[in-house]
Amino acid sequence: MNVYEELKARGIIAQVTDEEAVEKKLTREKIRFYIGFDPTADSLHVGHFVQIMVMAHMQRAGHTPIALFGGGTGMIGDPSGKTDMRKMLTRETIAHNVECFKKQMSKLVDFSDGKAIMVNNADWLANLNYIDFLREIGVHFSVNRMLAFECYKQRLERGLSFFELNYMLMQSYDFLVLNRNYGCVMELGGDDQWSNIIGGVELCRKCDNKEVFGMTFKLLQTSDGRKMGKTEKGAVWLDPEKTSPYDFYQYWRNVDDADVINCMKMLTFIPVEQIEEYAKWEGSEINKAKEILAYEVTKLIHGQEEADKAQSAARALFTNKADSEHMPTTTLTAEDFTDGKINIMRCMVKAALAKSNGEARRLIEQGGVSVDDEKLTTFDYDIPASKFDNGGFIVIRKGKKVFHKLTK
Repeated sequence: MNVYEELKARGIIAQVTDEEAVEKKLTREKIRFYIGFDPTADSLHVGHFVQIMVMAHMQRAGHTPIALFGGGTGMIGDPSGKTDMRKMLTRETIAHNVECFKKQMSKLVDFSDGKAIMVNNADWLANLNYIDFLREIGVHFSVNRMLAFECYKQRLERGLSFFELNYMLMQSYDFLVLNRNYGCVMELGGDDQWSNIIGGVELCRKCDNKEVFGMTFKLLQTSDGRKMGKTEKGAVWLDPEKTSPYDFYQYWRNVDDADVINCMKMLTFIPVEQIEEYAKWEGSEINKAKEILAYEVTKLIHGQEEADKAQSAARALFTNKADSEHMPTTTLTAEDFTDGKINIMRCMVKAALAKSNGEARRLIEQGGVSVDDEKLTTFDYDIPASKFDNGGFIVIRKGKKVFHKLTK
């Protein structure tokens, strides 16, 4: 199975500029391709996961990935999928975020000995002469056509700045530069990048009469069309300081039954034939498939040792033998206690198990909260400070699957 067939079998590919030519190129040649990452945070998140996996699949097939970090485009921000203009970041923040991205990406993509290339588009965008840029690049873009693209259409109602309108030109120019300087012949990205990718493909043809290609892949979504990677605590990050390996594992362990097989295909290297066998599983076997998914994904991002720890802790909790060593933990201070005690609602807010006392109260009243395996029947429940003496702790369980340890 060639890499194009592999990506297709995994249900990853969404759109291709010329399917026949792309499949032929990926089968008969070893190419350089690129995927762009705008460093808008200091960590990659689950939304980037598919892109990194595609890079890894392509590299394993002998192609050379170019990871483009948007030090230049990140100073504007892509309007695609956004209802408001992004917050503008400083150069220092962007440089720091780029370094964080590089470290995380290297776990799945081999950058040694030229097997993959890292570039920062600030190198050619930051010092552009604006008039020259407009004369060479801007002349090839029709504003009427740009506004017809979905990424801009949905912003027109709320207001689209000229500042953001430049984004497509800059991303298209990236492809032109990478083609000229690195021989890059293909841009890949999430399906929300289709219009930007088309812009780059056409610019290479108009400026240099070069045939290049674009391919998008499906966004990571649930079976009912919701974007994956969000929890009550916010985004699911690849940085263990932002989302612990245990919480990361639990996120995948708790995905809906309908999403397990799709996630396995898109986010693991488990052979497709093996995944098809898992797809036949029913009933309690689906939980086993979820466990396989959670372990494989956690191992890819955090390594085998952390995956083993997370799996051990999760299994213990599912069998009601609380393995507290690797459980998410919140440490209370003396200031959290009043008259030598702390109310359970305050504990839940501190542990981010509820956003407010009101939400905590509703969860307790609905019978969804236990302390040390005893279900609470009242929100007027105080925990004495003495409970935490000599290394003592409590375990709060929310629902069936969320556990959290509190210490002092």
